[in-house]
Amino acid sequence: MPTVSLRTKSARSLVAAGLLGWLAFTGLLAHAYTERPGVGGDGSFTIGPEYALDPDLTDKGNPKGKSFTFSMRLADSKIFRGDDTTLEPQKKEVRKERKIFVYVPAAYRDGVKAPVLVTHDGPSQMNLVRNALDNLTISKDPQRKLPAFLVIAVENGGNDGKNSERGLEYDTMSDRFARFINDEVFPAVLGNAEIKAAYPRIAITDNPWGRATMGCSSGGAAALTMGWFRPDLFRRIIAYSGTFVDQQDDDAPEEAKFPYGAWEYHSSMKLIANSPKKPLRIFTHVSENDIRAKDPESTQHNWVMAGQRTEAALKAKGYNHRFIFSQATGHCDRKVFEQTLADTLVWVWRGYHSN
Repeated sequence: MPTVSLRTKSARSLVAAGLLGWLAFTGLLAHAYTERPGVGGDGSFTIGPEYALDPDLTDKGNPKGKSFTFSMRLADSKIFRGDDTTLEPQKKEVRKERKIFVYVPAAYRDGVKAPVLVTHDGPSQMNLVRNALDNLTISKDPQRKLPAFLVIAVENGGNDGKNSERGLEYDTMSDRFARFINDEVFPAVLGNAEIKAAYPRIAITDNPWGRATMGCSSGGAAALTMGWFRPDLFRRIIAYSGTFVDQQDDDAPEEAKFPYGAWEYHSSMKLIANSPKKPLRIFTHVSENDIRAKDPESTQHNWVMAGQRTEAALKAKGYNHRFIFSQATGHCDRKVFEQTLADTLVWVWRGYHSN
C-alpha cells in the first residue's frame, strides 16, 4: 500500500481548505445553513370582527435602538431613475428623491452581520415594528422571540397604479425591485455617514434566510415578487392586503411573459402551482372588505378572490405559509396590523439563527 507523506497530506489539506473557502465565497455552500422551523403557526386563520392592540406592539419602556433617515435621489439610481417609458409623469408625479428610514434595535451588536427586514411605502408600520423589536428581542420565551434585525423602510418613487413609479417598482413581475434593494439601498444604508458613525462595523447578512420583506397592497405584491424572482436574496415574505391582481403597466416589457401581472401567481398561468417549490416562508392576508369587483374573475379589482386563491395555491404546494382573513376590515386596515403584526413577525422569523 503506498504511503503518503505528511507534506503531501498538508498540501492536500491546504488545497481542500482553499476549495472550501472558494465555495463559501461563491455562495455554493449556502445549503449548509439549515432551519427546522416546524409547522407551528402555519395554516389559515379568521380573525375579528373585534380587534385589540397587541401589548407587544406598544412601548413598554424597554431599551430603544437608534433611528436614522436619509434620502436617495432617483436620478442617481441605475435601476429606478424615474424616467421609464411606462411612466406618465404629467398625470402621476414621480418623486425626485426617496426617503430611507432605518432602525437599529438596541439588541444589535456592531460588527454582527445582521438579519434585515425591508418594508415598503416608507415608514408605514415602523412604530409597530420598532416596538416589537424592543420588546421581543429580549423576550425570555423562546417561542415568542425575535432576532435583532435591522429595519429598512424604503419610500416608493411616487403615486400609485399603472403608469406610476410606485406601480412600476411594486407591481412589475421581475427581479428588478429586489436588485434595487440589494444593489443600491443596502450599500447606501451601510455607507451612510451618520449610521457609520454610530455603528462603524455595521453589516447585513448575505444569508437569504436572514432577509425578510414586508408590504401592504402593491407593497405586499412587491414582497412576494422579491422572494419569488430572487430567493437567493430574500426568503421571508409578509404581504398584507396583497395586490395579487393585474396592476402591471400595460406597456411594460414583462407583459409579454406575464400578461396579467401578479394575477398570474394564482390564476391564468398559475405560477405558484406550476413552478418548482421555492425556498420561501410566506405570510399573506386579505380583508373582508378589501377591494372587490362585480366580476369575480376580474384580473384588476378583486383583491379578496386574489388573496384567497393565493392562499390556496401556497397551501396546495406545501409552502410554510400563514394566512389571515380579517372580518369587518378594509384595505391595509390599521386594526389588523395592531392585532397581528407581532405574531406575524414571530412566525415569519421562526427557525432563524445566525451562521
